[in-house]
Amino acid sequence: MTDRDSLPPKTFPPEIEAMMGVYALYWKLEEVIAAEVAETGLSRPEAHMLIKLGTPMRMGVLAREMLALPSTITATADSLERAGYLTRSRDPDDRRAWLLELTPEGRALRAEFVADAGALFHEVSGLDACETEEFARLARKIRLTILETGLSEGFKT
Repeated sequence: MTDRDSLPPKTFPPEIEAMMGVYALYWKLEEVIAAEVAETGLSRPEAHMLIKLGTPMRMGVLAREMLALPSTITATADSLERAGYLTRSRDPDDRRAWLLELTPEGRALRAEFVADAGALFHEVSGLDACETEEFARLARKIRLTILETGLSEGFKT
C-alpha cells in the first residue's frame, strides 16, 4: 500500500478538492521551477515564452496564449532576441505582424526545459503516465475555456 492509497477521507466537495490539488501542485512546481529557471539566468516570462514557442508564432497570438499584455511580450521577445534564443521576422501572411521563431540555441534550451519540466511534474505530482494523460486532457479543457472566455484585466501580467 502506498501513501496515495491511504489518503485521508474526502472532507470537501470535489470542486474544492480539485482546486486544493491544483493550488498545491502550482505552488510546488513554482518553487521547483523557480530554482531551475534561476540557473539559466532567464526570467520567468522568458522561460515561459521559450516553452510556448514550439512553433513560430505571431506576437499577438503569443500574448493571448501566455495571458500577457502585448508590451510584456515585446519586452520579453527583445530580451530573448538579444540573448540569441529567438528571431523576429515579418509574418508572410500579414506583413504588419511579427512572427517569433526560436534559433537553434533557443530550440535546444526549450527541449531541455520541456524534458526537465516533465520529470519535475512526475516527481512533484506523483502521477503515473496514464494519470498524467488524463490530467493533461482535463487541464487542456480548463485552459481552452479560460482562453475562450477571457481573463479579467486584474489577472493579466
